Formats: sequence, structure tokens, C-alpha cells
Amino acid sequence: MKDEVDRIVKFIRDKVEEAKANGVVIGLSGGIDSSLTAYLCVKALGKERVLGIIMPEKYSNRRDVEHAKMVAESLGIRYIISDITDILKAFGAGGYVPTREFDKIADGNLKARIRMCILYYFANKYNLLVAGTANKSETYVGYGTKHGDIACDIKPIGNLFKTEVREMARYLGVPKEIIEKPPSAGLWEGQTDEDELGVKYEILDRILKCYEEGMNANEVVEKLGVEKEVVDKIFNLIKKNEHKRTLPPTP
Repeated sequence: MKDEVDRIVKFIRDKVEEAKANGVVIGLSGGIDSSLTAYLCVKALGKERVLGIIMPEKYSNRRDVEHAKMVAESLGIRYIISDITDILKAFGAGGYVPTREFDKIADGNLKARIRMCILYYFANKYNLLVAGTANKSETYVGYGTKHGDIACDIKPIGNLFKTEVREMARYLGVPKEIIEKPPSAGLWEGQTDEDELGVKYEILDRILKCYEEGMNANEVVEKLGVEKEVVDKIFNLIKKNEHKRTLPPTP
């Protein structure tokens, strides 16, 4: 674990130096991924070169906001709270203006894209790199918003499966209540990652590791004893969301 932490820390430091940037900016959600990313960036650059942005809206879970503040304050980094409710109203987003109902895909993705714009605003303002918070499990199955939370300059934990994120978070001392709460993108009330994916991260990561080894769906079912329907769903997500892992096509 120490070697892996050191490798990521060196990566962060090298990329910031290559870009001649002053540091990094991170969107702090109060979840484990953004918290671990913040811990790693502080370890790499020092607290003075890390800026946290907390971006709640009127339906946000207040516990998540408090957890985000707790991480920033425990690390001693500067943080800014930028409420996005008024921006959502300006877009006429569902649930924020009386005439429109909330749409999970359109309005949920809008939140992620607004937050991306805010991060890049502060990145430009202070000459910072945007440190993304996506892990390897999410990247494989496309669990993220194109040009939203996927958009970043570096992905410090992009080489870690979700279960490995939890291991490293424990190793670095991320608060227990953050590690153990159900992962959520915070896009609507009661939303959780695992409910949307339809599979626990422990099972998802085992399937993805088999996929990396070149196994087909039937071989994964035989090795893990997981239902064929679940394995097929994950394999289909990997294929369906390939466009999120590549540059836009050109003729």
C-alpha cells in the first residue's frame, strides 16, 4: 500500500510540475473518492496548493456537505462553498422551476456539468489543474457524466478499483463515517451508486478484474459463481460506455 500511495503521490507532483501549475482544485462531495483524492493531493503538494470546492444545491444531503467540510478542515486546505441551486433555476431544470418535473438523466447530468464548469473556473483563475475523482470501477462501466465529473486534467485514483479505494482510504486515515456510508453521486435524493448499477462494488470489481484478464462472460460466471444476467449487464455497460473513455470520433 505504501508503494502504491508513493506512486500516486509522485504522479500528482510530476503532472503539476509539468503543467507549471500552482496546484490542484478538487470538487469535494463528502464521499470517499473525493476525500481520498484530497488526502493524496495534500500528501503530494502540501495543503497550501490544494483548493477544495463544495457544490451543494437545495436537495443535497446536508450530511455530505458536512463531511466535505470536515475533510477540508481536517487537511487544513482552503475551501469554497459554491451553491448551484440558482444556476439550475437559470437553466429551467426540473424540480427547480414549477413547470418542469425532475428528469434523472437530463437534470442529473446537468448538475455534474455545472460543477465541472465551476471547477474549471477556479482552475483558470488560480492556475490549477482539476484533479478528477473517478475510480477505475466507475470508468470501466461508464458511471459518470460525459463532460461532467469525467472531465478533469488528472485522475489520481483512476487506477484503483472501488474496493482498493476503500483500502487506501483506511490506510491514509480518511474518516470512518465517510468510508462506510453508501457511495452516492448526489444527483437526486436517496440516490446510491450500487442501486443504480444493480450490483455491489465487491462483486463488480471481481467481474472487472476477470474482464481485464481477458475472460469472456461465461468464464467469469464459472469462476465467480455470479449470475449470468449480472455478468452480461456489466460486460454490456463496458461496451456501451466506451465512448466515455475515448476522444470524440472524427472522420
